[in-house]
Amino acid sequence: MKKAPERLRFAVMAIDAVVFSFIDGKLYALVGPIHRPPHYSNTQGFLGGIIDADETTEQASVRILKEKGGLEKIYLEQLYTFSAVERDKRNRVVSVAYLGLVRPDIAERYEHRDAKFVPVATLKKLAYDHDEMLLTALTRLRGKLTYTTIAQHLLPKQFTLSELQTVYEVVLQKELDKRNFRKKLLALGIVKETGRMQEGVKNRPAALFEFTSKQLTELSIL
Repeated sequence: MKKAPERLRFAVMAIDAVVFSFIDGKLYALVGPIHRPPHYSNTQGFLGGIIDADETTEQASVRILKEKGGLEKIYLEQLYTFSAVERDKRNRVVSVAYLGLVRPDIAERYEHRDAKFVPVATLKKLAYDHDEMLLTALTRLRGKLTYTTIAQHLLPKQFTLSELQTVYEVVLQKELDKRNFRKKLLALGIVKETGRMQEGVKNRPAALFEFTSKQLTELSIL
């Protein structure tokens, strides 16, 4: 077996968090500046860090998002382990990535000195292997939209059916039949009317809905 370079003799564990939100009809992701020359200069990447010896990867993801992004109590699930030997050109680092989702009402007022939400469509040439992480996270999100109620974490607590359909169409990158989509959702019983209407809109206000359960439910939606 080929002997590893001295700088790669030992591996350390890290976490990275790909955090999405849905703002004004677009999918956004949370990134921070990364400037570690000579390999990474004035670029962007997802928030991450080394796992402490006395914590799990989940505990580390919660801690790092709070410390580096000021985020707490958001939806998180383990995404994938990225372990390519040269994924971090400075050291041998294995990263356990997490998928996170933030409601738009939180993301719209989000302010932090070291992180910001930017449109996913603008993300290119991220640091490390974060371009690959982004594609993996998008694939997971698209898949889970079709068989779970994960969309609730990309919407305000009360929303219109048009807003819900927009989330599906933008993330899945395909147009859905309005009538069939609504019929399926109502038949599944995963959303219900709140008895309230939109406020402050120019056109005729639409009815507001909410998910019937805060728990992530698995069922065939599309």
